[in-house]
Amino acid sequence: MLALVLCLPAAGWAAFTLSHRLVADDGAPPALPQFIPTDPPRPAPEIAFADSTGRQLSLADFRGRVVLVNLWATWCEPCIREMPSLDRLRAVLPEQDLAIVLVSQDRGGDKVVAPFFTKLGLKLETYLDPKSTVGHAFEVRGLPTTILIDREGRELGRVEGALDWDGAPAQALLRWYVARGAKPEDEVVKTSAKP
Repeated sequence: MLALVLCLPAAGWAAFTLSHRLVADDGAPPALPQFIPTDPPRPAPEIAFADSTGRQLSLADFRGRVVLVNLWATWCEPCIREMPSLDRLRAVLPEQDLAIVLVSQDRGGDKVVAPFFTKLGLKLETYLDPKSTVGHAFEVRGLPTTILIDREGRELGRVEGALDWDGAPAQALLRWYVARGAKPEDEVVKTSAKP
């Protein structure tokens, strides 16, 4: 029993160290079989969508952060299964690093979406695109589709179908892309004064 108690912290430290090595590695991103890279990355299309009050937004409003655009609908069973994992992902990755932009493709707009979010107890904000212009601009073949966009507004890749977004493989991929484009923190310069 004592051996088990002593091994658990070491195993935790090893997992922590491995995850940081994966993030710090400047080579290929961690493997996520469902992720289809956009090679080479290309500029994301200019898209517009609305919040629940009708205010228009675009991807430019999220520039400077890695953006995960998730296209979904309340009638889409895989979307419904996937949505709680996106909600949990928000609690794991800070908003200043990763913007999770849910864009509903429901034709009924907020009248359909708001009760759905309330029923599931979701905390994420969702945006509305009742005419599916975002889906058409990204040439989406089905729902859910999630598109990863870098800090400069380029599409890095996508996942077609549902995914466990708060699972370790998805988190490793997202953390890798967030770390790659992170802006260095201000460095403190130490000087020594001569007496």
